[in-house]
Amino acid sequence: MVEEDRRVYEALRAGHVAEVRAALMDHVARLDWPSERIDRYRTERLRALLVLARARSPFHAERMRGLDPATATVDDLARLPPMTKQDSQEHWDAIITTPGLDRAGAERVLAEERWFSYTPGGLQVFSSGGSSGVRGVYVWDRAQFVTLACLAWRWQVRAERAAGTETHPALLAVLESGEPPHASTPLFDVATGPGMHTVVIPAAAPFEQVRAAVADARPTHLVGYASVVGRLARASTAGELDVRPVRVSTNSEPLSEEDHDAIEAAWGAPVHNLWGSTEIGVQAVGCGYGEGLHICADEVVLERVDADGHPVGPTEPAARTLATGLAGQAFPFIRYDLGDEVTLLPDICPCGSAMPRVAAIAGRRDDDFRYGTLTVPASAFRHVLGTDPRIVEYQVHQTPGGADVLVVGSPDTARVAAALVASLRPYGLADAEIAVRTVDRIPRHATTGKLTRFVALGR
Repeated sequence: MVEEDRRVYEALRAGHVAEVRAALMDHVARLDWPSERIDRYRTERLRALLVLARARSPFHAERMRGLDPATATVDDLARLPPMTKQDSQEHWDAIITTPGLDRAGAERVLAEERWFSYTPGGLQVFSSGGSSGVRGVYVWDRAQFVTLACLAWRWQVRAERAAGTETHPALLAVLESGEPPHASTPLFDVATGPGMHTVVIPAAAPFEQVRAAVADARPTHLVGYASVVGRLARASTAGELDVRPVRVSTNSEPLSEEDHDAIEAAWGAPVHNLWGSTEIGVQAVGCGYGEGLHICADEVVLERVDADGHPVGPTEPAARTLATGLAGQAFPFIRYDLGDEVTLLPDICPCGSAMPRVAAIAGRRDDDFRYGTLTVPASAFRHVLGTDPRIVEYQVHQTPGGADVLVVGSPDTARVAAALVASLRPYGLADAEIAVRTVDRIPRHATTGKLTRFVALGR
């Protein structure tokens, strides 16, 4: 039965992917729009979303009392309260704008789904693993998927058109969740040109299986979870993997400096890092040329705000980032709290695009550990664990007085533990209790394939 479900899905999806390829030309052109045109387009997209949300979503209608969506601007969004993940799941039936589908119906789709699927109305239903403590159920409509796929792939297509290699034979290895209900596989398993084929390799499989599958596929292009691609790059440098991708795209996890450097050292290929979420889809993507990531400013509004949700200036520190996804009309996310902190980059990118940029995303503030009144940022651990060349992967489990750390590789565990104690001391955690042990493998999430690097107490 699963094979029949896959056959039906793939037949429908083939037309959907064709729509993506048809729309890519327009999206690639947008990357060279002047900032004034980007702003005008974004304003009209925002008004269209707000009008629909107010008319069809009781949740958003209540939030927009006193706001005229037909004349609203990006600045007017500050008049609305932030939206949280808990809001989105507790008020699900009051948020969705599509008739005939409620939370119970969406749950039935997920429960009965043997493979990825479309509802009779052309919607796709996804679920998150709940790593933040709240399980999420999400809906993408047909047009939204087309937009999100274009946002994910347009920088790569732009570069290949400029190089004249767009129609060359290519094989894309997709290192994502591999199966429902996570959205990563449908979003990235997209052949962007007529000469490209794809192969999906589940990222949750043991690394040796992943490495062997990549070796067999011999891809010209790689896309996948940042930690998986980084580990493959190290295997390539060590002579354990003979592949030479000409372009690499990473997503779903923060791309650490050590993983980025490993990819460049192994293959010398441009790296397109993507910052996204199932809620918004794609927020920013690296062009593979300049520093940081380009905000998808034509389809996403990002607001850096203080602790009270008020916007801050470009050079001021922000407590968090709120996002409005302009393509998400079936289930609108408006001023949604992403849980990430971002820093704007002030200059125009050397690639020539006027799309604004943010610095590389270090990760969610949810990764920070709290010990009573003290907060220790995840970066205090990353600085030590991510720079040790003998550590292949790591996972940090918070304990009441410190952390238990699992590492794959052959580091000097006593030296690593001492370095972590020293790294945590400036944050007020004197003489932290740190235990470091080596393991053969760190399990990934069974459904999403993601590696949870930081596990707080109570999770």
